[in-house]
Amino acid sequence: MNLRLRVPPPLWGLLCAGLMWLADRLAPLASVIPAPVNRAGWVLVALGATIAVTAVLQFRAARTTVNPLAPAKASSLVQSGIFGYSRNPMYLGMALVLCGWAVILGSVSSWLGVPLFVFLLTRLQIEPEEAVLSTLFGTEFSDYCARVGRWFGHNR
Repeated sequence: MNLRLRVPPPLWGLLCAGLMWLADRLAPLASVIPAPVNRAGWVLVALGATIAVTAVLQFRAARTTVNPLAPAKASSLVQSGIFGYSRNPMYLGMALVLCGWAVILGSVSSWLGVPLFVFLLTRLQIEPEEAVLSTLFGTEFSDYCARVGRWFGHNR
């Protein structure tokens, strides 16, 4: 079954968060971040949520779709603000929320969900989105990709 552009990214995030919790409970490799230090994870959760919400608000201000399952409905290519640092700040925000969750859980095994999320989102969401955006926006999109990293950072 082809899952590309079929499962909303927040659902992948919840699935990975659940797997992280199970890994922590059933097979904690080592508890490396004990209480109360693990509460610092809430800072990452808040940061990730703020980044994701900021990106959604920028899409709304640009009057383009926020529906990740319908990238062909994009009416504009948002490149400024938070999108000047990440081509996928909503997904970056979700990944940071999962990093915070791993800190809160405190075990090494809980961290396995973060790379799983990044892999799933890259293959099943971001790559198909990029193909659609490349068709829609052509060289404007390829120039943007050359300047800004898929997850974070500048490419120049």
